[in-house]
Amino acid sequence: MIIIISYYYKLGELIIMSGNTFGTIFRITTWGESHGRAVGVVVDGCPAGLALAAEDIQKELDRRKPGQSRASTARKEDDRVEILSGIFEGRTTGTPISLLVWNKDADSSAYDLLRNKPRPGHADYAYQMKYGLRDHRGGGRASARETVGRVAAGAVAKKLLSEAGITVAAYVSELGGIVAEIDPSTDLLLLQAQAETNAVRCPDVAAAERMLERLDQVRAEGDSLGGVVVIAATGVPAGLGEPVFDKLDADLAKALMSIGAVKAVEIGAGRECSGMQGSEMNDPLFLRDGKVDFERNHAGGILGGISTGAPIVCTISVKPTPSIAKQQSTVDLAIGEAVEIRVMGRHDPAIPPRIVPVAEAMVALVLADHLLRQRGARI
Repeated sequence: MIIIISYYYKLGELIIMSGNTFGTIFRITTWGESHGRAVGVVVDGCPAGLALAAEDIQKELDRRKPGQSRASTARKEDDRVEILSGIFEGRTTGTPISLLVWNKDADSSAYDLLRNKPRPGHADYAYQMKYGLRDHRGGGRASARETVGRVAAGAVAKKLLSEAGITVAAYVSELGGIVAEIDPSTDLLLLQAQAETNAVRCPDVAAAERMLERLDQVRAEGDSLGGVVVIAATGVPAGLGEPVFDKLDADLAKALMSIGAVKAVEIGAGRECSGMQGSEMNDPLFLRDGKVDFERNHAGGILGGISTGAPIVCTISVKPTPSIAKQQSTVDLAIGEAVEIRVMGRHDPAIPPRIVPVAEAMVALVLADHLLRQRGARI
């Protein structure tokens, strides 16, 4: 018995060590480092026959790429996607889809002095303790550059979801303590369109301008800001999600928490539900044109881990960019002494504006996976 337990422990350890693959049927594996030659993703499980072109993927990568505005890093990357496999004559073949994006503007010189000095707020120390070595250039695998693969794969998932009438969109609702005024009854696509007109991706134009002013002020001080992003999905049919451990909201929480800068996830009313009474939290059902609908949506479109047909609403709290020019305390691991550092280089002064397409991608990946899983749930 001891040998068997040891065997499964080792087997589980080997599986856990990877952690680069996400999904059950619609599966993705991202690869590459911030300052390596390229980054990319392999998408497996996408059904054959889906019309898909490089342009479908490129438009999402263009929303994520750096150097677009004063709210993002100065690093310039074209992020042109190359489709290496899985598509023939404009349609998916059912085989793995391999997508590649070359890194062209990486500057590793700013990181040379940080080789043995973990940056506060970064994964540097944790990676060193886990693996015994790490790629110190730009954060390596822990860099936000890894999300290129997520967004590329998310574009494929979005195309699949669009065939089922499902839309996923996100926007910044708060940045640096400035909260946008947003009517929750406003059409999701209209909110997204308004958000895409400014550098901080906030649909409240007046709030967006204040956010930008605050961002400029903090950047001049060598500091950074955090914020809040709302992600919503409409057109999701009732019935998606698996009982107990693979609940739809559980998988969404895991997907969104897997994004490096996300520190909290809320579904529907989120933490506000703790201060409600049952009569306030519950969403009454009624009939609209012979179909079941809900008077409100505190549940965020999910009950018992299964979609209800109401819009799915997630909110994420995003931490400030940890790479800041202000002096910070750390330890030089090579000599075992406390030191002070300033993190130079090119970094986003705030992550929320560029995390929007990443968050959309992760929600789309979960929904695409559960959409395919649902096909085998009943005869």
